[in-house]
Amino acid sequence: MKNKVDYTLYLCTDRSLMTADTLESAVEQSITGGCTLVQLREKDCSSLEFYQLACRVKQVTDAHGVPLIINDRVDIALAVDAAGVHVGQSDLPAAVVRRMLGPEKVLGVSASCLEEAVLAQRDGADYLGVGAMFATPTKTDAHLVTMEQLRQIRRTVSLPIVVIGGINRDTVSCFSKTGINGLAVVSAVLAQPDIAAASRELIQLFQENECETVSRSNF
Repeated sequence: MKNKVDYTLYLCTDRSLMTADTLESAVEQSITGGCTLVQLREKDCSSLEFYQLACRVKQVTDAHGVPLIINDRVDIALAVDAAGVHVGQSDLPAAVVRRMLGPEKVLGVSASCLEEAVLAQRDGADYLGVGAMFATPTKTDAHLVTMEQLRQIRRTVSLPIVVIGGINRDTVSCFSKTGINGLAVVSAVLAQPDIAAASRELIQLFQENECETVSRSNF
C-alpha cells in the first residue's frame, strides 16, 4: 500500500484553526474536495484523548480509502493501525521509528536541509516533509527553507517530497519546476469557509502548475 500513496494534497490537522464543528467533519470535507492524505497532529491532549480522536478520524479516512498518518506518536499509530507515522527532527530518530513500525507502514520525516533529507532516506523514510517554505503562524519557530535548498534536496534524494509551511493558493505557483510530489497544508484548507472547495482549488492549481511545467519542458 505504501508505494501507492498519493501525496498531492496532504492535510495536517489543527483543531484550533478549523471552521467545521468537529475534526471528523473537517477531515471528511477535505477528502470530499480531493485531499489524498491526512496527518493527525495533536500536541495538547492526553494519550487517551489522542487515541479516541484517532479512532474517530480513522473511521472517516478508512471510509474514503485515504491513508491516515499520525504525527510523532508511534504508539497511537500502532494502536489504531494507522497507515504510518510522521516524525520531526526533535522526535524519535527515523531509524528507531522504522524498527518499531516494521517495513509495511509509511514513515515520513521532516527535513529543512540536505543533510537531514539524506539521513532520513538512509534511515528508512518513505517521504519527506520539506519546510518551512514560508513563515506561518502554525509554527513560528520553524527554519525557512530556500527554493535552492529545496531543489538541491530534490536532485539528491529519490523519496517523494511534500512542501509545508505557508502553502496556499498564492504560493503554489512558486514550486514550478521543483519536482515536488505534493502540498502539505493546514490553514489553507481547514480555516476556509468551504473546506471542500479550498481543497479542490489547491489541487487544481497544483496540477495546472505541473502541466505547465511539463509543457514548457517539451519545447
